[in-house]
Amino acid sequence: MDNLKSEIAATAARMVVEEGLEYGPAKRRAVRQLGLPPRTALPDNDEVEDSVREYIELFCADTQPGELEALRRLALTWMERLAQFRPYLGGAVWHGTATRLSDIYLQLFCDDPKSAEIALIEHNVDYEARAVTGFHGETVDALSLSSMSPELGEPIGVHLLVYDHDDVRGALRPDAKGRTPRGDIAAVRALLGQ
Repeated sequence: MDNLKSEIAATAARMVVEEGLEYGPAKRRAVRQLGLPPRTALPDNDEVEDSVREYIELFCADTQPGELEALRRLALTWMERLAQFRPYLGGAVWHGTATRLSDIYLQLFCDDPKSAEIALIEHNVDYEARAVTGFHGETVDALSLSSMSPELGEPIGVHLLVYDHDDVRGALRPDAKGRTPRGDIAAVRALLGQ
């Protein structure tokens, strides 16, 4: 990675950890903050993730592991509540780079895409429905809610991305680093030593 991309990645990583920004907005804001032209070549997400890991190791090594565990416990709670929809945990909470400012991203694989939304309504869960970009670049429904983390003592954003049941096959292909991009309930329990 060239020096300019490294500088953008490091600046973006600080924003991801300290402000809870997602990678895309953090990279764009890093370009502006560094006074670079808007069309400057950006580092890819793997480069930013590497910088996030370095930043956490340097500045958050004493707090981040506990925060990550609390987020994984909250994710597992929601996965167990939504077990009928075959939930998978992805994003920073799955990959281990999450802090208390990170949101939880769960992918649900439903026979009927509206069934997850109906389940939330039946359990009086307040949520906001919106459309987001899915893991293959397609538009998917997302149900976003806020859930209190007892361990962190603050509300955490939980985003339920609703996919068709058949999409689960493509969801488990290894990413560019050869890692499993998401994990099911058993995998999250294993991360928590349960």
